[in-house]
Amino acid sequence: MYEQIKLPYAADALEPHIDQLTIETHHGKHHATYTKNFNDLAEQAGVAGKPAEEVLANLDAVADETLRKGLRNQGGGYYNHNLYFEMFSPNPAKAPTGKLAEAIDKAFGSLEACKDELSKLAAAQFGSGWAFLSVDKDGGLHASNSLNQDNPLSEGKGWTPILALDVWEHAYYLKYKNLRPDYIKEFWEILDWGKVSAKYESLV
Repeated sequence: MYEQIKLPYAADALEPHIDQLTIETHHGKHHATYTKNFNDLAEQAGVAGKPAEEVLANLDAVADETLRKGLRNQGGGYYNHNLYFEMFSPNPAKAPTGKLAEAIDKAFGSLEACKDELSKLAAAQFGSGWAFLSVDKDGGLHASNSLNQDNPLSEGKGWTPILALDVWEHAYYLKYKNLRPDYIKEFWEILDWGKVSAKYESLV
């Protein structure tokens, strides 16, 4: 069974950057629904015992088009949100360390340049979607954006996301209304680079 992440912080702990009602709605309703639907569809498709990453990276193996689309959308929603909520902290590390710090400098030149690139991708994503920082099989980093609940796994890029910035309106509209750039700016205030560094090192 695919399990929804249990928040490692209280629902009001990320204020004022993300408000309690948004966390309760986003995690407690939207993400919970993605998790339930993904579990149901995975059972129907006969892939329930496989890691979510494997399912998303091998969607072409699902012959039924309706199931395939459902797994892409609901499985992506499950996977993307687990990563999104996992990387926040009310007392975050403000910079990466070790191997991730070196990889960011190599790929982007600096942490600020990396954040700027991801912020631009998030702001430019038309409609609903995400910006991702992902790692390839050689440990290289890539910034990208994706539509709806897609991600580099379901898009066949062969990269694994280590940071997910949600720009669906349900992630920010209760507090920021139509001011997506303001939300993106505050996202970096609660992103824990220590957790992102640990995720990176687990994959390389």
